[in-house]
Amino acid sequence: MKAAYLTETGTCDVIQYGDQPSPELAPGQVLIQVAAVSVNPIDTYVRSGLVAVDLPKPFYPGCDAAGVVAQVAEDVTDFEVGQRVWCTNQGLLGRQGTFAEQIAVDAQWVYPSPDGVDDATVAANALVGVTAHLGLFQRAKLQSGQTVFVVGGSGGVGSMVVQMAKNVGARVITTAGSPERAEVASQLGADHVIQYREQSIADGLAEFAMEGVDLFWETRRMPDFDLAVNALADRGQMIVMAGRDSRPEFPVGPFYVKECTLHGFVMFKGSAAEIAVCAAEMNQWMAAGKLNANIAKTFPLSEAAEAHRLQESDNVGGKIVLTLQ
Repeated sequence: MKAAYLTETGTCDVIQYGDQPSPELAPGQVLIQVAAVSVNPIDTYVRSGLVAVDLPKPFYPGCDAAGVVAQVAEDVTDFEVGQRVWCTNQGLLGRQGTFAEQIAVDAQWVYPSPDGVDDATVAANALVGVTAHLGLFQRAKLQSGQTVFVVGGSGGVGSMVVQMAKNVGARVITTAGSPERAEVASQLGADHVIQYREQSIADGLAEFAMEGVDLFWETRRMPDFDLAVNALADRGQMIVMAGRDSRPEFPVGPFYVKECTLHGFVMFKGSAAEIAVCAAEMNQWMAAGKLNANIAKTFPLSEAAEAHRLQESDNVGGKIVLTLQ
């Protein structure tokens, strides 16, 4: 089979493309014939060595995949050959990644693909959708009628937060760096889009959320806690999910006087049971056309190195998908 792989960490150029042996199934696993995978920032951190983890050799990058079941282990009863499926949370914690024509995945991380939704969309929504779902509903317990602010409403996680929050009846404010990205965010359901090159985020929030926001979702690597705490309503919540090397100042006094809460999390520490809950609701929304992918660029798997290079440019404006068929 063909695969994109690396034998040592480093720049994008360490990613090779070529023949690798097909994986052998272990008990409890599903063999997936992969049709599409997506690129996430965590993939680049693992490939570069920024996140130091033990990797199998060779190692296939990638957390997400969508395709068809090619084989199941004897003890797996939830899936059958020929069934369309997707997976996420691979390529982490010692697990092999997804950038290959065939992958062997523990069945607890595999989910049926929704009817009528193409593999590229499913793969693009996987990790970012689970991330948004965990943050909004497991951590922040978002309720209908609350106001959510998320930075970057056309980005990977941001686009998921916008749609999921709207799906449960929340009011959503987000940001965009251009009129084109603002239009995308609006089409995804955002009630108000702050074009931060024309209006400061602080001024936009003061205009659109005069009583404060109930949830402030920060996607940037350097959180602005003064901005966030000032924008939060009493007992508001904030989520951070990026910036592992950031050390910003924090306004302790205003934060505790407002009785605010700060959540930090990474999706790959979610349990199989927790992520299965996310996947089930995501499937319902995707099937109903209420959770759409903002795919910015598509490459063949053979151009995985170039896809990583684009991901690291911070100028993506959506998801990167690699196709295998």
